[in-house]
This record gives sequence, C-alpha cells and structure tokens, in this order.
Amino acid sequence: MLSGRSVSRRKSGRARARGLLSCALVVLCALCQAPAAAGEAPQGRIGINRVNLAWLARQDQARVLAAIAASGATHVRLSLSRPVDRSIEALEIADRLGLRILLEIQLGNKDYYPEDVRPRSGFGRIWDVYRLSDLDLDRYRAGLRAALRAIDDRKIKLDAVEPGNEINYSAYNGDLLVYRTPGRRTPRGVAEVADREAFARGLDAYVDAVRITREALRATVHSRDAAVVSAGLSDIGTGEADQRGMERLDPDEVIALLRARGIDQFIDGYGIHLYPGRKSEPALRLAVTDLLDFCQPAGAGKPCWVTEWGIANTARSCPIDERDRERAIHAVRSTFQALITERRLAAAFYYDWDTQPSYSVWRCGRLSPAGVAAIAPDVAGAPAR
Repeated sequence: MLSGRSVSRRKSGRARARGLLSCALVVLCALCQAPAAAGEAPQGRIGINRVNLAWLARQDQARVLAAIAASGATHVRLSLSRPVDRSIEALEIADRLGLRILLEIQLGNKDYYPEDVRPRSGFGRIWDVYRLSDLDLDRYRAGLRAALRAIDDRKIKLDAVEPGNEINYSAYNGDLLVYRTPGRRTPRGVAEVADREAFARGLDAYVDAVRITREALRATVHSRDAAVVSAGLSDIGTGEADQRGMERLDPDEVIALLRARGIDQFIDGYGIHLYPGRKSEPALRLAVTDLLDFCQPAGAGKPCWVTEWGIANTARSCPIDERDRERAIHAVRSTFQALITERRLAAAFYYDWDTQPSYSVWRCGRLSPAGVAAIAPDVAGAPAR
C-alpha cells in the first residue's frame, strides 16, 4: 500500500468539504430510488477496495471517499488498522456518504499480541508479520470491543466484517515461512508446512478470533446484523510461491481445515481473493469457476465473498487505453453474476481504487472505463468495439 499524501492547505480543505457535501447528496438521491421487486434475481454486493485510509490525513480521506461515492459505487472495503482512531474517521466519512462498509480487521496490529512477541522475518523481501499462533485473544477482544464501541458511538453501520487477510499465505500469516533464499519447492499441502503444529495453533486462534468478532458485533446497536466473513484467502499458485520462496496453501484446503474447527457457526461466508491474470475470456471464466468451486448457497454450505479481485493494466499514459482490461473485467463480472444468481457468490470487491499502479482504476484524474465495468451494479456482457 502507498503511504499518506501531504496535508492540503486550509482553503483547499474548505473547497473539498463543499465537494464532499455535493457527493453525499448525489449518493443519497441514488439510494432513494425504488426498491427491488420481491422475487427478482439475487443482488450481490459489488464494491471497491480502498484500505489503509488511516495513513491519510482526514481531508485526503474525505477526497478519496467522496470520489468513490460520486462514481456510483455503493459498497467499499475499508480496513481497521493502526492508528485505529484515524481508521474510524474514514469509516464515519464513508457512512455519511451512504457507502456500505465491509470492514477488514487487520490482525497484524501489534496491540493484539504480547509485548515480548516479535514478528516473523520476511528477510527484506516482504514485510515482517506476526504469527497467528501468538495472537492474544484477550487483547484482541479488548481492542475490538473498544473500536466497535467507538464506531457505534458515531452511529456508523457496518454491512460486513472480515477478520484477517490471506491467512493461507506467509505474507500475512507468520506461521507460514518465508525462505531465506527463494527458489526451492514450497508446500503443496498442509502436511508439508515446515511448522505444521504452529500453523494448526494459529488456525485454532483464528476461529476463536472470528467467534469473538461475531459476539462483539452482536453487542453493538448499529452493526449487530453485520455479516461476518472469514479472511479473504490468497489465490497465489505453487509456481509463484516457489519463485518467491513463500509458503502458501490452497484456499479450499484451508477452508476445510477451518470448517473442521467449527468456523461455519460463526460466519456468513468464505472470503477469497482472485487475481486471474491476463488471459483469454474463456480462460478467465474457467479460472473463476474453478477457484470458486467450493462455494455453495446458504443451507448447502456457505457462499463466497470475493473481497479482492483485480486485473492489471501496466499502462501509465493518459488518456489510458483500457480496452483489453475492460473486456477481461466484463468476462469476470459475467461469471460472477452467474454465481450470484446461483447464490454461491454474495459479494465481489475490486482491488483497488487508487493505490496499486497496475490494478487501480482511478486513472488520469477519473474513474477509468475498466473501473466503471468493475463496480457497475449490473454488467450484462463484453463492451462492443
């Protein structure tokens, strides 16, 4: 993620505040349109990622969120990260703009771990991260309750909460190793994980953290009905993991391990991430359906929430040529829609708005055509050319 931008001048801040109010009126008008008719096809949550807003000054948070709201987006994935009070300021802005919030709780927050615990090293190739097996559940409970109390006091309503991120990948779970020297074979299954016992303890702690999250949400006034989604799992393949020298496990295997620990009683859906790369449209559809094969309608299992998905465009010129990416996004979105209709998919949040140079959709001072396709409530098919 990118770090915060510089603080704007006071005069500019007043102008942005006026713009923020205008955007809020636009969004509120949109939300007042006729409700969906009873019995029609299910509507998934289609949204956009803009995490780590706590790193920005308040006026920059307002600018980014106002642009997101003005774009027509209705759902946004934000994060609860340090500094927590700044994260909550961003939630308040988003809520007042009418955006429905999926809140990712960053389990890398050092306040959730004993003071004498140190993160596992990434050997300078990736950030150092804490081990889930070291998570202090009492600290997590206290920190989460305090944050949710502050959110509730501001009358912010959360639509959904996602504790953790990519816990099947060593970039976010310190119980999985980063090898000092990349290039060797990484695990193809949990039996090959270097410290399988620690990884298992980490999953136990994670399920307890999800239980605590659900209990804490039910104790709130404004977010008591928020959905709880398990941590979005990485789709990184074995070849890339070998090249990077980073342990990872397949999402369906980790879901099975979490289910065996009873996670289904605490969640409404399985989080997963999907970055299919630049492929032909048939290959994209196949990649999506294969990865989401384990997702099931409520009653038969749990639906999936794609809390991150993205298609890269490495072009940097303005105006940007988005034709190839727009076609790819239409292919993915149409596949998502079929899964939504089958009630196997509940949500899809594009990654991301403006922080990742190749994946971002805020280009050349506006939402790109590919971005429009990514967050549009309904995408029927590929654009005509």
